Amino acid sequence: MAITTAPGTTGKPGRPAPPYPAGSRHASLGRKLRDNLTGHAFLLGALLCFVVFSWYPMIRGVVMSFQRTRRGETTWVGWDNYARIIHEPSFWAAWKNTFYFTVLALVLGYAVPFLVAILLNEFRHAQGYLRILVYLPVMLPPASALFLFKFYAYDPSDAGLFNAILRALHLPTSEWMQSPGMTMPAMVIASTWMNMGGAVLIYLAALQNIPGDLYEAAELDGAGIWRRIAHVTIPQTRLILALMAMLQIVATMQLFIEPLILANGAGAEDSATSVAYLIYQHGFFQNDLNGAAALGVIMLVALAGFSAVYVRLTSRQD
Repeated sequence: MAITTAPGTTGKPGRPAPPYPAGSRHASLGRKLRDNLTGHAFLLGALLCFVVFSWYPMIRGVVMSFQRTRRGETTWVGWDNYARIIHEPSFWAAWKNTFYFTVLALVLGYAVPFLVAILLNEFRHAQGYLRILVYLPVMLPPASALFLFKFYAYDPSDAGLFNAILRALHLPTSEWMQSPGMTMPAMVIASTWMNMGGAVLIYLAALQNIPGDLYEAAELDGAGIWRRIAHVTIPQTRLILALMAMLQIVATMQLFIEPLILANGAGAEDSATSVAYLIYQHGFFQNDLNGAAALGVIMLVALAGFSAVYVRLTSRQD
């Protein structure tokens, strides 16, 4: 009995002929379809997690911000939750504290990791050990690191580390978290120490990609270290600096765990109340989930608007 094969193919006895001739347009499309289906199948799990744990809560929060739930009954109230939240005195105080923390974090928490990365890049020996040393605070749980600051570094008594250093330098001591004027700077110091390890490694990777010829040319022209940083290092890492600035602002605007642990929430004279902590307070202490949702949407819109403007400005510069 003869075995037939598809015209134009070299099919072997006992094997079915391919559905399309080899090298044809249909075979190429079929191969691409199978490859795309395989890739999308691998991405499906991550996509489902993203939808369930990110997009759905976000959409649900937006819907809740226009509703009011009382005794199990939900009614649509429109913009009433937003009007009520905006007219609360704590709303504007929380935004003021959050902006103040963000500005201080940009001055200290944004500049210090970049300078530390420049110093590490200049070392020729023990770079691996120094990187581990810088990244070590990131590996600590945030709560543990903040309790370390609260009960050891910021202790207002003579046992406090920072007050001991100030006394050794013959400088006046501080009450730190008990002082309204020192609450935000103290939280910025703790936050910078906890989180700068990751930023240092990112900056260090960008610095090591700068061609050494540029520094050699700058040295031949008589440029000192500060001129080399200003005219070689910063221009060559401009894109990374811009990205890290945006991420820094978005992260610091969501200030929550620092006031919760270091200042017990509001702090002295409400000097530590942030927008994120105010959301927590409305949702879990006042049982006002709709007001908390409205606050969350306001923060979402503010951060999304800032990110859009920032990306537009930086893209024009590029």
